[in-house]
Amino acid sequence: MASLSAQIPLCLALMMAACLMIGINGSIDGAQREFDYFALSLQWPGTICHKTRHCCSSNACCRGSNSPTEFTIHGLWPDYNDGTWPSCCYRSQFDVKEISTLLDALEKYWPSLYCGKSSTCFSGKGLFWAHEWEKHGTCSSPVIQDEYSYFITTLNVYFKYNVTKILNEAGYVPSNSERYPLGGIVSAIENSFRATPEVICSKEAVEEIRLCFFKDFKPRNCLASKTSCPKYVSLPAYVSMGREASESEMA
Repeated sequence: MASLSAQIPLCLALMMAACLMIGINGSIDGAQREFDYFALSLQWPGTICHKTRHCCSSNACCRGSNSPTEFTIHGLWPDYNDGTWPSCCYRSQFDVKEISTLLDALEKYWPSLYCGKSSTCFSGKGLFWAHEWEKHGTCSSPVIQDEYSYFITTLNVYFKYNVTKILNEAGYVPSNSERYPLGGIVSAIENSFRATPEVICSKEAVEEIRLCFFKDFKPRNCLASKTSCPKYVSLPAYVSMGREASESEMA
């Protein structure tokens, strides 16, 4: 009996250790639980750039006439059907040399719209792209296996499903005076891609649109049943003064 009594605390300790090894992603010992679908999150720079209070070289809102005027990429995110998502699935530090041939495209279509460095899983503070790769890209297997594939795949999906073009052709163009029916924006995307997007707003302004995909990148409905948007929304236009002019005005 004494030996049995001694074994009980040992078993409990082993069970607790096993629980600690199981992460919030449902993984054991750092291994990911495979995701269910992808969400391509797109940012509307007109909304985000209007919040810019100071400029820096890393902020695309401060590029003057070269500031983005179409939806830009926030990230390609592996998600679960229960509304949660994996993150930081395996140790793979971002290496900008791996994507050197993509930098021009990334600067234009996947820029940071903020100053300051982004947090990463394994590299401390770093580039916006480092955050997206280490937090989300590392959870994209078995569909995507490496850093270069993550970025080139995301760019290709972005080009194929051109939300800016679809909305412009439907009459939804940047404006600081017009308000558009949210249902019309959603319908324009549904009619083109045969799937329902998720729309995120900051007050009445569209801030993000998310497109969802099966693992073979065929469109599927996004999960969101509620929206942060009112019935009528805006797509604000934004004209950057450029970094030097902005800093002068701030002074």
